[in-house]
Amino acid sequence: MLDSKEEELLDYEDDAEEQAEGAKGDEPSKQKGYVGIHTSGFKDFLLKPELQRAIQDCGFEHPSEVQSECIPQAILGMDVLCQAKSGMGKTAVFVLTTLQQLDPVDGEVGVLVMCHTRELAYQINEEYTRFIKYLPSLKCKVIYGGEPITKHLDELKESMPHIIVATPGRLLALTRKKGGDKAALDLSKVKHFVLDECDQMLEQLDMRKAVQDIFKETPREKQVMMFSATLSQDIRKICKKFMTDPVMEVFIDDESKLTLHGLQQHYVKLAENEKNRKLNDLLDALEFNQVIIFVKSPERAKTLNQLLCDCNFPSIATFGRLKQEERIEKYKAFKNFQKRILVSTDMYGRGVDFEKVNVVINYDMPENSEHQKAADCYLHRVGRSGRFGTKGLAITFVSTAEDSSTLEEIQSRFEVNITELPEQIDTSTYMYS
Repeated sequence: MLDSKEEELLDYEDDAEEQAEGAKGDEPSKQKGYVGIHTSGFKDFLLKPELQRAIQDCGFEHPSEVQSECIPQAILGMDVLCQAKSGMGKTAVFVLTTLQQLDPVDGEVGVLVMCHTRELAYQINEEYTRFIKYLPSLKCKVIYGGEPITKHLDELKESMPHIIVATPGRLLALTRKKGGDKAALDLSKVKHFVLDECDQMLEQLDMRKAVQDIFKETPREKQVMMFSATLSQDIRKICKKFMTDPVMEVFIDDESKLTLHGLQQHYVKLAENEKNRKLNDLLDALEFNQVIIFVKSPERAKTLNQLLCDCNFPSIATFGRLKQEERIEKYKAFKNFQKRILVSTDMYGRGVDFEKVNVVINYDMPENSEHQKAADCYLHRVGRSGRFGTKGLAITFVSTAEDSSTLEEIQSRFEVNITELPEQIDTSTYMYS
């Protein structure tokens, strides 16, 4: 078993709440406008009948633009580098693509998906689970830190999954553990290697090193697919070093158009000590399904959540320092609509999909840091609402000169007009009747 210090070094996702690096404004090689009406259906992809049945059970009829662009080529085994706005179904691209191609062999891992947080890994595994509904021979497993490594060792020894979704720290530890005379986790038969939120995975050198070490454990011949909503030119170059030509590069909309259709965006100028009163008023006045409130630190998340609970709002808080079981339980509670208000750090600013969220409030403005551009962080945060072209509302509190500067940067960067919050908001602009 790894000692506690080594375990800490190998568990990267706890730092995710502080980081959200992204694009710098480069010319995409392929640009497409937003598609509001789709003429094709999933049946046109000629997927396995078992996958078609699962898709129908989920109620999906028409693929999104990114799905229409990627899936036909990806199911032929081509490497894919894809940037597309939040909430447009990137996860389904690699889930359906890998399931279509996977020919399962007992005891062999054929698909490896990695991402930067435990909650996102859990969510992706759930997507695989619902799409393999009619493929009972397929086994998938999620692996992340925060649980005893011996538990994972025992589970892998008992039954090796065909599909693994994991965070890099724990996965790397398992490839280095010995199970008798061989590694506890053998990745030498992997056919499909996927990175979700790939800029987060490759921006930081320590996490990139872990990804590279894991990559070396996989065969030379395999399909590589990488996805994110924000990809700088530098990160694109790094991504392509993992890939084999020809690479299918799909950049849906150029960077200035990455903000979401159907999302109303406003700001409120106020003093720091006026935030709580204004938040209380908004939660009383707004009609919403679910709300995510973003703050800049775990301490503020805990304090604000307690304040909301004291005011009888159905609120919970989540952040990276919680125990693993508690983090997943809070994720499930919000996902299953048991709670309607979630106070979160930037840990939930990326990738995690809560389909009922239609309001996002930036209680604290995103901040620039060594690993994070404030504008990118804003884009990922507000992308938690208005997903898959639906309606949503984003409200940002502006309390300092630095906040005002960041707001101007966001508007300039994404060519979006964020207006002052009006006294009255037409409910129909962010809620379906």
